[in-house]
Amino acid sequence: MNKTLLKQHIKDYSQKMKEAKEDFIEGIREREELVDYYQQMSKKKILAFNEDDIYDYISNLWAMLIWGNKHYYIDKIIEDNGLNHFRKQLAELVWGDVEIATRWDNFRKNVKGMGPAMISEILCKTYPDKCMLWNRRAYVALNYLEVEKLPRYDYQLTGKVYQRLCEIIQEIAAEMKSAGLNDTSFLAVDYFIWDELQVEDNLSKIYGKKEETVEEVEKEQPEAMQFIHNDIRDKVRDIGQWLGFTSKIEQKVSDGSKVDAIWEATIGNMGRVIYVFEVQTKGSIDSLILNLLKSLNNSAVQGVVAVSDKNQIEQIKKHVQDVRDLKDKLKCWDYQEVLKVHESLEFVNSSINNLGLVPQGF
Repeated sequence: MNKTLLKQHIKDYSQKMKEAKEDFIEGIREREELVDYYQQMSKKKILAFNEDDIYDYISNLWAMLIWGNKHYYIDKIIEDNGLNHFRKQLAELVWGDVEIATRWDNFRKNVKGMGPAMISEILCKTYPDKCMLWNRRAYVALNYLEVEKLPRYDYQLTGKVYQRLCEIIQEIAAEMKSAGLNDTSFLAVDYFIWDELQVEDNLSKIYGKKEETVEEVEKEQPEAMQFIHNDIRDKVRDIGQWLGFTSKIEQKVSDGSKVDAIWEATIGNMGRVIYVFEVQTKGSIDSLILNLLKSLNNSAVQGVVAVSDKNQIEQIKKHVQDVRDLKDKLKCWDYQEVLKVHESLEFVNSSINNLGLVPQGF
Protein backbone atom coordinates (compact mmCIF):
# COMPACT_ATOMS: atom_id res chain seq x y z
CA MET A 1 0.00 0.00 0.00
CA ASN A 2 1.20 3.51 -0.82
CA LYS A 3 1.21 5.00 2.69
CA THR A 4 2.41 8.41 1.48
CA LEU A 5 -0.59 8.72 -0.81
CA LEU A 6 -2.91 7.47 1.93
CA LYS A 7 -1.62 9.96 4.48
CA GLN A 8 -2.10 12.86 2.06
CA HIS A 9 -5.73 11.88 1.48
CA ILE A 10 -6.34 11.47 5.21
CA LYS A 11 -4.95 14.97 5.70
CA ASP A 12 -7.29 16.33 3.00
CA TYR A 13 -10.21 14.42 4.51
CA SER A 14 -9.46 15.80 7.96
CA GLN A 15 -9.55 19.33 6.55
CA LYS A 16 -12.91 18.63 4.90
CA MET A 17 -14.23 17.45 8.25
CA LYS A 18 -13.30 20.76 9.84
CA GLU A 19 -14.87 22.77 7.03
CA ALA A 20 -18.14 20.80 6.95
CA LYS A 21 -18.38 19.77 10.59
CA GLU A 22 -22.17 19.35 10.70
CA ASP A 23 -22.20 17.03 7.68
CA PHE A 24 -19.61 14.78 9.24
CA ILE A 25 -21.40 14.78 12.60
CA GLU A 26 -24.49 13.59 10.73
CA GLY A 27 -22.39 10.86 9.15
CA ILE A 28 -21.25 9.66 12.58
CA ARG A 29 -24.85 9.65 13.79
CA GLU A 30 -25.91 7.60 10.77
CA ARG A 31 -23.17 5.06 11.41
CA GLU A 32 -24.16 4.71 15.05
CA GLU A 33 -27.79 4.06 14.08
CA LEU A 34 -26.82 1.45 11.49
CA VAL A 35 -24.52 -0.39 13.88
CA ASP A 36 -27.14 -0.28 16.65
CA TYR A 37 -29.78 -1.83 14.38
CA TYR A 38 -27.63 -4.71 13.11
CA GLN A 39 -25.98 -5.48 16.44
CA GLN A 40 -29.31 -5.80 18.21
CA MET A 41 -30.37 -8.47 15.67
CA SER A 42 -29.18 -11.38 17.81
CA LYS A 43 -28.82 -14.97 16.68
CA LYS A 44 -32.10 -15.79 18.42
CA LYS A 45 -33.89 -12.99 16.57
CA ILE A 46 -32.48 -13.99 13.18
CA LEU A 47 -33.54 -17.60 13.69
CA ALA A 48 -37.08 -16.33 14.33
CA PHE A 49 -37.21 -14.00 11.30
CA ASN A 50 -40.30 -14.13 9.12
CA GLU A 51 -40.39 -12.87 5.52
CA ASP A 52 -41.07 -9.27 6.59
CA ASP A 53 -38.20 -9.34 9.08
CA ILE A 54 -35.83 -10.55 6.36
CA TYR A 55 -37.04 -7.78 4.07
CA ASP A 56 -36.35 -5.15 6.74
CA TYR A 57 -32.92 -6.64 7.45
CA ILE A 58 -31.79 -6.75 3.82
CA SER A 59 -33.69 -3.96 2.03
CA ASN A 60 -31.84 -1.11 3.74
CA LEU A 61 -28.41 -2.35 2.71
CA TRP A 62 -26.61 0.05 0.36
CA ALA A 63 -25.92 -2.96 -1.86
CA MET A 64 -29.68 -3.14 -2.51
CA LEU A 65 -29.72 0.24 -4.27
CA ILE A 66 -29.24 -1.56 -7.59
CA TRP A 67 -32.70 -3.11 -7.26
CA GLY A 68 -35.77 -0.99 -7.95
CA ASN A 69 -38.17 -3.69 -6.81
CA LYS A 70 -36.52 -4.84 -3.59
CA HIS A 71 -39.47 -7.00 -2.60
CA TYR A 72 -39.11 -9.08 -5.76
CA TYR A 73 -35.40 -9.66 -5.22
CA ILE A 74 -35.66 -10.52 -1.53
CA ASP A 75 -38.64 -12.80 -2.16
CA LYS A 76 -36.46 -14.64 -4.69
CA ILE A 77 -33.70 -15.08 -2.10
CA ILE A 78 -36.20 -16.66 0.28
CA GLU A 79 -37.75 -18.80 -2.47
CA ASP A 80 -34.40 -20.04 -3.80
CA ASN A 81 -33.00 -20.90 -0.38
CA GLY A 82 -36.04 -21.73 1.74
CA LEU A 83 -36.98 -19.64 4.77
CA ASN A 84 -35.66 -21.99 7.44
CA HIS A 85 -32.40 -22.74 5.62
CA PHE A 86 -31.75 -19.06 4.96
CA ARG A 87 -32.36 -18.06 8.58
CA LYS A 88 -29.97 -20.72 9.84
CA GLN A 89 -27.24 -19.78 7.37
CA LEU A 90 -27.62 -16.06 8.09
CA ALA A 91 -27.46 -16.63 11.85
CA GLU A 92 -24.28 -18.69 11.46
CA LEU A 93 -22.70 -16.08 9.18
CA VAL A 94 -23.30 -13.27 11.65
CA TRP A 95 -23.03 -15.01 15.02
CA GLY A 96 -21.24 -18.31 14.34
CA ASP A 97 -18.39 -19.49 16.58
CA VAL A 98 -15.80 -20.29 13.90
CA GLU A 99 -13.46 -17.72 12.32
CA ILE A 100 -14.91 -15.20 9.89
CA ALA A 101 -13.15 -16.71 6.84
CA THR A 102 -14.86 -20.05 7.41
CA ARG A 103 -18.26 -18.46 8.05
CA TRP A 104 -17.85 -16.42 4.87
CA ASP A 105 -17.08 -19.46 2.73
CA ASN A 106 -19.85 -21.55 4.27
CA PHE A 107 -22.46 -18.87 3.65
CA ARG A 108 -21.37 -18.32 0.07
CA LYS A 109 -21.45 -22.06 -0.66
CA ASN A 110 -24.86 -22.60 0.92
CA VAL A 111 -26.87 -19.46 0.08
CA LYS A 112 -27.95 -18.37 -3.39
CA GLY A 113 -28.51 -14.79 -4.48
CA MET A 114 -26.28 -12.87 -2.05
CA GLY A 115 -22.83 -11.72 -3.12
CA PRO A 116 -19.83 -10.22 -1.32
CA ALA A 117 -21.19 -6.66 -1.29
CA MET A 118 -24.32 -7.64 0.66
CA ILE A 119 -22.54 -10.15 2.90
CA SER A 120 -19.69 -7.80 3.81
CA GLU A 121 -22.07 -4.91 4.49
CA ILE A 122 -24.02 -6.98 7.01
CA LEU A 123 -20.77 -8.03 8.69
CA CYS A 124 -19.35 -4.50 8.68
CA LYS A 125 -22.47 -3.03 10.27
CA THR A 126 -22.49 -5.79 12.89
CA TYR A 127 -18.74 -5.79 13.55
CA PRO A 128 -17.62 -2.26 12.58
CA ASP A 129 -14.20 -2.67 14.20
CA LYS A 130 -13.09 -5.85 12.45
CA CYS A 131 -15.13 -6.50 9.28
CA MET A 132 -14.75 -4.38 6.16
CA LEU A 133 -17.32 -3.50 3.51
CA TRP A 134 -16.33 -4.74 0.05
CA ASN A 135 -17.80 -3.39 -3.17
CA ARG A 136 -16.70 -1.78 -6.42
CA ARG A 137 -15.89 1.47 -4.61
CA ALA A 138 -13.58 -0.36 -2.22
CA TYR A 139 -11.82 -1.94 -5.21
CA VAL A 140 -11.30 1.46 -6.85
CA ALA A 141 -9.92 2.93 -3.61
CA LEU A 142 -7.52 0.13 -2.76
CA ASN A 143 -6.38 -0.19 -6.35
CA TYR A 144 -5.61 3.56 -6.32
CA LEU A 145 -3.61 3.06 -3.10
CA GLU A 146 -1.56 0.42 -4.97
CA VAL A 147 -2.72 -2.56 -2.92
CA GLU A 148 -1.70 -5.69 -4.80
CA LYS A 149 -3.67 -8.83 -5.69
CA LEU A 150 -7.13 -7.36 -5.25
CA PRO A 151 -10.10 -9.53 -6.25
CA ARG A 152 -11.62 -8.09 -9.42
CA TYR A 153 -14.55 -10.48 -9.45
CA ASP A 154 -16.88 -11.87 -6.82
CA TYR A 155 -15.77 -15.47 -7.29
CA GLN A 156 -12.23 -14.46 -6.29
CA LEU A 157 -13.38 -13.13 -2.92
CA THR A 158 -13.03 -16.19 -0.71
CA GLY A 159 -13.03 -16.08 3.07
CA LYS A 160 -9.24 -16.06 3.10
CA VAL A 161 -9.16 -13.09 0.73
CA TYR A 162 -11.82 -11.25 2.73
CA GLN A 163 -9.78 -11.70 5.90
CA ARG A 164 -6.76 -10.19 4.16
CA LEU A 165 -8.82 -7.21 3.00
CA CYS A 166 -9.98 -6.63 6.58
CA GLU A 167 -6.33 -6.47 7.62
CA ILE A 168 -5.68 -3.84 4.95
CA ILE A 169 -8.63 -1.74 6.18
CA GLN A 170 -7.21 -2.07 9.69
CA GLU A 171 -4.01 -0.43 8.41
CA ILE A 172 -6.02 2.46 6.98
CA ALA A 173 -7.95 2.83 10.24
CA ALA A 174 -4.66 2.96 12.15
CA GLU A 175 -3.35 5.73 9.89
CA MET A 176 -6.60 7.69 10.41
CA LYS A 177 -6.24 7.31 14.16
CA SER A 178 -2.61 8.47 14.03
CA ALA A 179 -3.77 11.56 12.15
CA GLY A 180 -6.09 12.45 15.01
CA LEU A 181 -9.45 11.31 13.63
CA ASN A 182 -11.83 10.17 16.37
CA ASP A 183 -14.06 7.75 14.46
CA THR A 184 -11.83 5.10 12.88
CA SER A 185 -14.14 2.10 12.70
CA PHE A 186 -14.15 0.07 9.49
CA LEU A 187 -17.51 1.65 8.69
CA ALA A 188 -15.91 5.10 9.09
CA VAL A 189 -13.12 3.94 6.77
CA ASP A 190 -15.81 3.06 4.21
CA TYR A 191 -17.15 6.63 4.40
CA PHE A 192 -13.56 7.88 3.89
CA ILE A 193 -13.21 5.59 0.86
CA TRP A 194 -16.40 6.91 -0.71
CA ASP A 195 -15.67 10.56 0.04
CA GLU A 196 -11.96 10.73 -0.69
CA LEU A 197 -10.64 7.82 -2.77
CA GLN A 198 -12.96 7.57 -5.77
CA VAL A 199 -10.35 8.94 -8.12
CA GLU A 200 -10.19 6.24 -10.78
CA ASP A 201 -13.76 5.07 -11.24
CA ASN A 202 -13.13 3.84 -14.75
CA LEU A 203 -14.32 0.45 -15.95
CA SER A 204 -11.83 0.31 -18.80
CA LYS A 205 -8.97 0.64 -16.31
CA ILE A 206 -10.46 -1.89 -13.92
CA TYR A 207 -10.80 -4.42 -16.74
CA GLY A 208 -7.59 -3.48 -18.48
CA LYS A 209 -5.66 -6.49 -17.23
CA LYS A 210 -5.32 -9.84 -18.93
CA GLU A 211 -8.52 -11.85 -18.75
CA GLU A 212 -8.34 -15.27 -17.17
CA THR A 213 -9.57 -18.65 -18.31
CA VAL A 214 -11.14 -20.98 -15.78
CA GLU A 215 -7.99 -23.13 -15.85
CA GLU A 216 -5.86 -20.13 -14.94
CA VAL A 217 -8.19 -19.24 -12.07
CA GLU A 218 -7.94 -22.79 -10.76
CA LYS A 219 -4.15 -22.69 -10.94
CA GLU A 220 -3.73 -19.29 -9.27
CA GLN A 221 -6.57 -19.45 -6.74
CA PRO A 222 -7.95 -23.00 -6.44
CA GLU A 223 -10.16 -22.11 -3.47
CA ALA A 224 -12.16 -19.76 -5.72
CA MET A 225 -13.36 -22.56 -7.99
CA GLN A 226 -16.21 -23.53 -5.72
CA PHE A 227 -17.72 -20.05 -6.17
CA ILE A 228 -17.16 -19.22 -9.83
CA HIS A 229 -20.00 -21.35 -11.25
CA ASN A 230 -22.62 -20.01 -8.84
CA ASP A 231 -21.46 -16.41 -9.18
CA ILE A 232 -21.74 -16.50 -12.96
CA ARG A 233 -25.09 -18.30 -12.78
CA ASP A 234 -26.51 -15.64 -10.43
CA LYS A 235 -25.17 -12.81 -12.57
CA VAL A 236 -26.82 -14.24 -15.69
CA ARG A 237 -30.07 -14.26 -13.70
CA ASP A 238 -29.55 -10.64 -12.58
CA ILE A 239 -28.84 -9.44 -16.13
CA GLY A 240 -32.05 -11.00 -17.37
CA GLN A 241 -34.02 -9.37 -14.59
CA TRP A 242 -32.56 -5.95 -15.34
CA LEU A 243 -33.42 -6.42 -19.02
CA GLY A 244 -37.08 -7.02 -18.15
CA PHE A 245 -37.27 -10.82 -18.28
CA THR A 246 -38.61 -13.08 -15.57
CA SER A 247 -35.32 -14.69 -14.56
CA LYS A 248 -34.80 -17.80 -12.47
CA ILE A 249 -31.96 -20.12 -11.52
CA GLU A 250 -31.81 -23.92 -11.38
CA GLN A 251 -34.99 -24.52 -13.35
CA LYS A 252 -36.37 -27.73 -14.86
CA VAL A 253 -37.45 -26.84 -18.39
CA SER A 254 -38.16 -30.35 -19.70
CA ASP A 255 -37.83 -33.99 -18.67
CA GLY A 256 -34.22 -34.69 -17.81
CA SER A 257 -33.08 -31.09 -18.21
CA LYS A 258 -32.48 -28.81 -15.23
CA VAL A 259 -30.57 -25.72 -16.32
CA ASP A 260 -28.57 -23.08 -14.46
CA ALA A 261 -30.69 -20.08 -15.46
CA ILE A 262 -33.57 -19.03 -17.69
CA TRP A 263 -34.88 -15.77 -19.06
CA GLU A 264 -38.60 -15.91 -19.71
CA ALA A 265 -40.99 -13.48 -21.42
CA THR A 266 -44.71 -13.62 -22.16
CA ILE A 267 -45.70 -12.26 -25.56
CA GLY A 268 -49.27 -11.01 -25.40
CA ASN A 269 -51.66 -13.94 -25.60
CA MET A 270 -49.27 -15.97 -27.77
CA GLY A 271 -47.46 -17.74 -24.94
CA ARG A 272 -44.01 -17.88 -23.41
CA VAL A 273 -40.52 -17.51 -24.82
CA ILE A 274 -37.68 -19.02 -22.81
CA TYR A 275 -33.93 -18.61 -23.17
CA VAL A 276 -31.81 -21.23 -21.42
CA PHE A 277 -28.33 -20.73 -19.94
CA GLU A 278 -25.85 -23.34 -18.79
CA VAL A 279 -22.61 -22.31 -17.07
CA GLN A 280 -19.64 -24.58 -17.86
CA THR A 281 -16.63 -24.16 -15.58
CA LYS A 282 -15.34 -27.71 -15.60
CA GLY A 283 -16.61 -31.22 -16.29
CA SER A 284 -17.97 -33.03 -19.33
CA ILE A 285 -18.82 -30.94 -22.38
CA ASP A 286 -20.87 -33.85 -23.69
CA SER A 287 -23.07 -33.66 -20.59
CA LEU A 288 -23.54 -29.94 -21.17
CA ILE A 289 -24.59 -30.52 -24.77
CA LEU A 290 -26.99 -33.32 -23.80
CA ASN A 291 -28.66 -31.16 -21.16
CA LEU A 292 -29.12 -28.26 -23.58
CA LEU A 293 -30.41 -30.62 -26.25
CA LYS A 294 -33.01 -32.01 -23.84
CA SER A 295 -34.10 -28.49 -22.92
CA LEU A 296 -35.16 -27.96 -26.54
CA ASN A 297 -37.92 -30.53 -25.98
CA ASN A 298 -39.78 -27.65 -24.38
CA SER A 299 -41.35 -25.79 -27.32
CA ALA A 300 -41.12 -22.50 -25.46
CA VAL A 301 -37.31 -22.68 -25.48
CA GLN A 302 -36.21 -20.46 -28.36
CA GLY A 303 -32.51 -20.24 -27.64
CA VAL A 304 -29.83 -21.95 -25.56
CA VAL A 305 -26.63 -20.33 -24.34
CA ALA A 306 -23.44 -21.95 -23.05
CA VAL A 307 -21.50 -19.67 -20.71
CA SER A 308 -17.83 -20.50 -20.28
CA ASP A 309 -14.29 -19.22 -20.87
CA LYS A 310 -12.74 -18.71 -24.30
CA ASN A 311 -10.92 -22.06 -24.32
CA GLN A 312 -13.92 -24.16 -23.40
CA ILE A 313 -16.18 -22.20 -25.75
CA GLU A 314 -13.99 -23.31 -28.66
CA GLN A 315 -14.31 -26.90 -27.51
CA ILE A 316 -18.08 -26.58 -27.13
CA LYS A 317 -18.40 -25.20 -30.66
CA LYS A 318 -16.40 -28.14 -32.07
CA HIS A 319 -18.47 -30.70 -30.17
CA VAL A 320 -21.80 -29.24 -31.23
CA GLN A 321 -21.07 -29.25 -34.97
CA ASP A 322 -22.27 -32.84 -35.21
CA VAL A 323 -25.46 -32.21 -33.21
CA ARG A 324 -27.95 -31.20 -35.87
CA ASP A 325 -30.78 -30.11 -33.59
CA LEU A 326 -28.54 -27.91 -31.45
CA LYS A 327 -25.83 -26.34 -33.58
CA ASP A 328 -28.07 -23.66 -35.13
CA LYS A 329 -29.65 -22.65 -31.83
CA LEU A 330 -26.64 -22.69 -29.54
CA LYS A 331 -25.02 -19.39 -28.62
CA CYS A 332 -21.86 -18.99 -26.55
CA TRP A 333 -21.13 -16.24 -24.04
CA ASP A 334 -17.69 -15.66 -22.51
CA TYR A 335 -18.04 -15.48 -18.74
CA GLN A 336 -15.73 -12.45 -18.64
CA GLU A 337 -18.26 -10.60 -20.78
CA VAL A 338 -21.00 -11.64 -18.37
CA LEU A 339 -19.05 -10.03 -15.53
CA LYS A 340 -18.55 -6.80 -17.47
CA VAL A 341 -22.19 -6.58 -18.56
CA HIS A 342 -23.36 -7.24 -15.01
CA GLU A 343 -21.20 -4.51 -13.52
CA SER A 344 -22.26 -2.00 -16.19
CA LEU A 345 -25.95 -2.74 -15.68
CA GLU A 346 -25.45 -2.68 -11.92
CA PHE A 347 -24.08 0.86 -12.21
CA VAL A 348 -26.94 1.95 -14.50
CA ASN A 349 -29.63 0.55 -12.21
CA SER A 350 -28.06 1.97 -9.07
CA SER A 351 -27.83 5.43 -10.65
CA ILE A 352 -31.42 5.40 -11.91
CA ASN A 353 -32.83 3.98 -8.68
CA ASN A 354 -31.09 6.74 -6.72
CA LEU A 355 -33.30 9.21 -8.56
CA GLY A 356 -36.33 7.73 -6.79
CA LEU A 357 -38.55 7.98 -9.87
CA VAL A 358 -40.60 4.93 -8.87
CA PRO A 359 -41.46 4.63 -5.17
CA GLN A 360 -41.11 1.29 -3.40
CA GLY A 361 -44.28 -0.74 -3.47
CA PHE A 362 -45.52 0.82 -6.72
